[in-house]
Amino acid sequence: MREKLKLHNDEKKVEYLELIYDLIFVYIIGRNNLLLQEIDNGFVPAVQFAVYVFATLAVIQIWNFSTFYTNMFGRNSIRDHIFMFINMYLLYYMGEGTHLGWASFRTQYHIAWALILINIGVQYLIEMTNHKEDADIRRTIRRMAFVLFGEAILVVIAIFSSFWISIVAILFGVIMTWLFAGSNREELIDFTHLSERAMLYVVFTFGEMIIAMAGYFEGNFTLSSFYFSLMGFLIVAALFLSYEMLYNKIIDRELKTSGMGYMLIHIFLIFAMNNLTTALEFMREEKVALWPKTLFLVFSFLLFYFCLFALMRYSKKNMGICRRFVIPIVSITIIFVVAMILLREQMYLNIAVSVVFVHAFFIRIYLYSRKQFGG
Repeated sequence: MREKLKLHNDEKKVEYLELIYDLIFVYIIGRNNLLLQEIDNGFVPAVQFAVYVFATLAVIQIWNFSTFYTNMFGRNSIRDHIFMFINMYLLYYMGEGTHLGWASFRTQYHIAWALILINIGVQYLIEMTNHKEDADIRRTIRRMAFVLFGEAILVVIAIFSSFWISIVAILFGVIMTWLFAGSNREELIDFTHLSERAMLYVVFTFGEMIIAMAGYFEGNFTLSSFYFSLMGFLIVAALFLSYEMLYNKIIDRELKTSGMGYMLIHIFLIFAMNNLTTALEFMREEKVALWPKTLFLVFSFLLFYFCLFALMRYSKKNMGICRRFVIPIVSITIIFVVAMILLREQMYLNIAVSVVFVHAFFIRIYLYSRKQFGG
């Protein structure tokens, strides 16, 4: 039984099908970026940008719900495979409905979204029959089913009412999941598996960022194209290394925790990475106004590193955040924000400041991890 495996601390492996499942989400995230291709008066129209935010968070949230179920109750069984393949099929409908003409696919998008939530909720209800004698596990299952079916109802209501009900549905899922975070039994969660799934999704998202960076290499070779392609590559490399250092050196992957907070942070971390992918593309687009694209890039960087800081609450015992670590980081960040605003009209300097910032952050994390380990 699944619960016996947990109590004996047997390590749960990431299955092959889970990786294929995650690749579907990478595809949809790439589709979400199409929502930002329309530029009006120097930036993406407000409604279109709101749709992008909603669509990105909705997809990442689905991944979060699926991952939690697999972590707690997944047995790599035929039943699990069938439910997962159904979700993969439905996700294609969401992906197809994600483009500039999103409004015409709104009904299709929301029906697929609601069915995915119901699919995961049904898996939880079926699991109730395997835990008739454990009141705590049944309570956890009921709460997760409540979140999933409750959000699904809001998604269906959104079809016949306002788009903003879709935002309410996402917020309902995030808030209720957060409220229930501390009540889950820690032995139900295999944090090693959970953190590995999150890491792999982050890596796949970096893959999408690397693909987007190919645009910097298009056209004839010039000193300008060489400069911007090199700067863009250095930015992506430093972002990846910062997360890699955090995951490999700082996070305690054997921690006893419900894992809810960890996964919620990753929702916004991956959202920040999607923003960074688009923001880096905007930097070389002259049709995008300086103020919007500068602020969008700065916000995306800040959200990414804020999430990294938040993940440090899951660090090893000797790796907690302290003043000597925070003060230099805060100082670097303030200098970065001021420099980006002052140099917004000098794109050559602007992107150089970004490179210095992300590498300074990485070096700080690297030195801190070595010091804590005594290396």
